Amino acid sequence: MPACAQCGEDNPARARYCLACGARVPAPADDPAATRRTVTVLFCDIVDSTPLGEQLDMEAFRRVQSRYFDEARATLERHGGTVEKFIGDAVMAVFGIPTLHEDDALRAVRAAVELRDAIAPLDADLARDHGLRLRVRVGVATGEVFAGDPTDGQAFVTGETVVVAERLERASPPNEVLIADSTYRLVAGAVLVEPVEPVPAKGRSEPLAAWRLLRVETDTPAFAPRLDTPLVGRQFELEQLQGALADTVGDSRPRLVTVLGPAGIGKSRLVAELCAAAGDDVTSLFGRCLPYGDGITFWPLELIIRAAGGPAAVRAALASEEDGDVVTQRVLAAVGEAPSSGEDTFWAFRRFLEALARPGPLILVFEDLHWGEPTFLDLVEYLIGWCRDAPILIVCTARVELLERRPGWLTPRAGTFAVTLEPLTQDDADTLVDILRGDIELSDATRAQIAAAAEGNPLFVEQMLAMATENAGRGELSIPPTMQALLAARLDRLAPGERAVLERASVNGREFSRRAVVELSPPDEGGMVGAILLSLARKELIRPSDSAGRDEAYRFHHILIRDAAYERVPKQVRGELHERFGRWFGGRGGDDAIVGYHFEQAITYRRALGQRGGGVDDLREPAGRLLTAAAQRAFALGDLPGAVSLAERGLKLLPRTEPERPALLAQLGNALMKSGEFSRARATLDEAIEEARSTGARGSELRATIDAQFLRSFTDPTPAATENARVATLLIPELRLLGDELGLARAWWLASESDVIASRWAARGEALERALAHARRAGARDDAGTITSLLAQALYHGPTPAPEAIERCERLLEEAGSDRALVAGLSSTLAGLRAMRGEFDAARQLYAAAHALYDELGLRFRRAARAYVGAQIELLAGDVEAAEAELRRAHETLVEMGDRSVRPVVAGYLADVLLVLGRDAEARELVDAVAATAGADDLVAHVVARSVAARLAARSGDASSASRLAGEAAELAAGTDALEVRAGAVLAAAAVAADAGRDEEARALRHAAAALYSEKGNVVAAARVRAPFEDNVK
Repeated sequence: MPACAQCGEDNPARARYCLACGARVPAPADDPAATRRTVTVLFCDIVDSTPLGEQLDMEAFRRVQSRYFDEARATLERHGGTVEKFIGDAVMAVFGIPTLHEDDALRAVRAAVELRDAIAPLDADLARDHGLRLRVRVGVATGEVFAGDPTDGQAFVTGETVVVAERLERASPPNEVLIADSTYRLVAGAVLVEPVEPVPAKGRSEPLAAWRLLRVETDTPAFAPRLDTPLVGRQFELEQLQGALADTVGDSRPRLVTVLGPAGIGKSRLVAELCAAAGDDVTSLFGRCLPYGDGITFWPLELIIRAAGGPAAVRAALASEEDGDVVTQRVLAAVGEAPSSGEDTFWAFRRFLEALARPGPLILVFEDLHWGEPTFLDLVEYLIGWCRDAPILIVCTARVELLERRPGWLTPRAGTFAVTLEPLTQDDADTLVDILRGDIELSDATRAQIAAAAEGNPLFVEQMLAMATENAGRGELSIPPTMQALLAARLDRLAPGERAVLERASVNGREFSRRAVVELSPPDEGGMVGAILLSLARKELIRPSDSAGRDEAYRFHHILIRDAAYERVPKQVRGELHERFGRWFGGRGGDDAIVGYHFEQAITYRRALGQRGGGVDDLREPAGRLLTAAAQRAFALGDLPGAVSLAERGLKLLPRTEPERPALLAQLGNALMKSGEFSRARATLDEAIEEARSTGARGSELRATIDAQFLRSFTDPTPAATENARVATLLIPELRLLGDELGLARAWWLASESDVIASRWAARGEALERALAHARRAGARDDAGTITSLLAQALYHGPTPAPEAIERCERLLEEAGSDRALVAGLSSTLAGLRAMRGEFDAARQLYAAAHALYDELGLRFRRAARAYVGAQIELLAGDVEAAEAELRRAHETLVEMGDRSVRPVVAGYLADVLLVLGRDAEARELVDAVAATAGADDLVAHVVARSVAARLAARSGDASSASRLAGEAAELAAGTDALEVRAGAVLAAAAVAADAGRDEEARALRHAAAALYSEKGNVVAAARVRAPFEDNVK
């Protein structure tokens, strides 16, 4: 019994108005005709109809109204619109009900212009007879609606789109058409518009973007693929077509090639390439089938005749032919250029085309044959069977729907064959992206989004790239409306049973099993599921999947087909199907994350519909427990992005009284910190501490306190050295009493951070060894891996010679196993050490592999923090520009994160590289930035910054400041066991001495720096420093 949204009264299932308050009761969500779909709504109203009614006699006004309504209905229905209702003098029509078409928006704007023009004679009659005017205004909008059955006599669409269309109609000037931006995006290639001021709309925070419709092109599709780009990935198919043309020319016998493939796959582009390469002696003529209209049977041939030169060309071609006059008359009659006789049309077209091909080979292209009228399809088959001694190659492009209408179209016959286009390979798709993007820079994430959505479809690549350009820097890409329209229309043409199975399958996801769809189907329909799935596979909407161990597994042919099917399902039904699937899959021992996801979706949709009570509450705790259990496994496996998502979603569903919440919050805060999400990490850790205190979960409170201190050291490093040690010293005794090995591991780790800031790497290593022992006893693989990686970094920075450090790191790498984060950290460290030994190829390979892993694992902060290793590799290899690029990217990332722990050091090294490149002004800005952001105890940042500042001062002629700054840098560096840092400070002092003309001092300092590099085992730097002064890069 549907409940009234206004008063809550339960009403009979057939009620359309509430029995208690009279409010409209929407169609029940399980109404088989009810769907969510994207349609185009048109509103048309008479301008100033009330004064018109007052000035005309009521009978005369009734005649005017009737004529207006008749013209409106006829025009709208001719273009495929369904007139929902007449409201006073307003007409509302919906394009996309009962059947969706990919060009519904274009049909609507064409109908709007035609309707406006159709009223002109009535306006003229009124002006002549009564001195009055009849003018209309029209609004058109496209968007999602909830659609019911248009035959039940009630309003069959609801949604904001209806309101938007009405608002635009009211804002439209007399005899004008305003279209919403949502509509314009779907028809942009076929219309001429001009922008208007945004239209205020009551109840909306933002006004409506709108366009004044000036003209609609008659023969232009709403969107068409680009034909001006190089052909990519279709050489084999092109050679097939060229072979057919060569055979046709060779034996003067006609041939028919059907190029099959889904919308956007590149059929038109392939045929255009064939025609362009055919040579000047071959004539290519193009025709296109239309999706709807009156008298369109021979429209493709009408276009062919126009392209050939019109009626005059027909007469010229047939002038010397026997019965030429009769053939000419029949051909022109068929295309509306002469009175029709209705006889021998096929014969006449054959004779005309044979004559047209006599001077030279002819390529006839008939595009979109899947829309061709049955008689036209008969004509094409007749031509290939009856043309004689004519070098005519007929190339038809079509979607697979053609085979649904004509199953025998591909039956083997002499002179016919088909070319089926598959999606581009990933490499070819990447090449196409590079061609289409021009000078536009694309991030790796954007490229990945384009690849995932387009899946090798060239039109989808083009559309997604356009969307990426439009949405630059504004988050994840949405699917272009043109792509959505194509796929939604494809699904709408399916039989009801096929649509229902596809929609139920979509609830499972991209992959699904036959058994799952049976479980989600009514009992009396389950037996038909297998046969319907096979039918859908033949229509290339799904395909068998090779997922092992699954019962007849299938996969949607394209993720967007799955999305289009899912979007059709009403939210009420989605919620029910998600719950049913979750219970069934969970009962079979299904994965917690999948079951939790389906329960979570059921809750989300029910809340969106304003539902409360058992349908929501009964699922909340199970969903929360399932998701958080899956998060724990993801944490253990090192899947940080997955773990964060699962934990956040699960915690939102768990009640605050759940005893596991504080520990989960602390773990989530730690993961967010590792991901570089510092703001979210801070809020989560604060929440963990608060909940832990309120529930007495002391262990969780202490761990969260340690991580909160880690986080403070990243974002406010000034007091970090003393605070890190103080917090660790304070908490370690209590953690020992609690027996919290993981807490102890993190406490010793935190204590070692003070040594990092002071650049005491040997002491750092000792503290980390203790931390590692605790982490291993706790069985905390992730923490143990991170601590091991930090130990390797201590070997890199500290006094351990490079050969010895390499040996230790390689042993650790052998022990790392499947811990990908640890492999990344050790590989990065090894890369830097091998570069010190001059092994640049190996170093670059290790570094690239490490950073690919960091990207895969979502460890943005670690990736940026390790950039100095990549820069050091390039500097030692002599590629200063590459070093600058690496440091620049890292610095930008760290600024974005709000980090202040690593950023000052990276900024200092970047300033040093810019100094080498001669970009002193930029280097000076970065030195100032280091002074503003580095903590007082951040020794390395201050050493590097002072060294750069000293050389800048020397270059500018300020010898006194240069000497002072170089001395300060050397004095600070003397307190560290970081041999490379000490060597860099000594080299800066050498450069200052050389600029001041103190050559002996400079030479001595250079020898001292070389000795430090040699002690570290950095043979490349040592050799470079020992080289003659003038050859030194520094």
